[in-house]
Amino acid sequence: MDMDLDPTRPPVQESCEEAVILLDTNALIWSQRNHPRTRSLGRIHGRLYISPASLLEMQILAEGGRLRARGDASPRDLVRDERWALDEPPSARWFDAALDVGWTHDVFDRLLVAHARMRRWRLATSDVSIIEHLNPNEYLEL
Repeated sequence: MDMDLDPTRPPVQESCEEAVILLDTNALIWSQRNHPRTRSLGRIHGRLYISPASLLEMQILAEGGRLRARGDASPRDLVRDERWALDEPPSARWFDAALDVGWTHDVFDRLLVAHARMRRWRLATSDVSIIEHLNPNEYLEL
């Protein structure tokens, strides 16, 4: 039973259709490309958010040749897409929350999970490792 008594933290959304969703990096890439696995995101009533961590991860993937952008697009261009909004969590709290995600050594997974938990949003992901470590109300599986 969740006995979180911190009045400054909103409750975790129970209904997926009403939940606020943070896209993990793969979900963001798929959404940008209208991949069929993101269809469930179309049923969400509310706003989708992206993390600055995803933008950095995409930049690193592009620099390493593991991700090709369309045309001259850069990860920064994703901020202007009306399908989602960039969330800017307070970095000290965000990184402190990431310290508690000790089940992975992937820095971006830690940051994305911490970001979603800090905001009490669901993380849209297909990453099996993340899904195995989150409670069902903490993620939306793609």
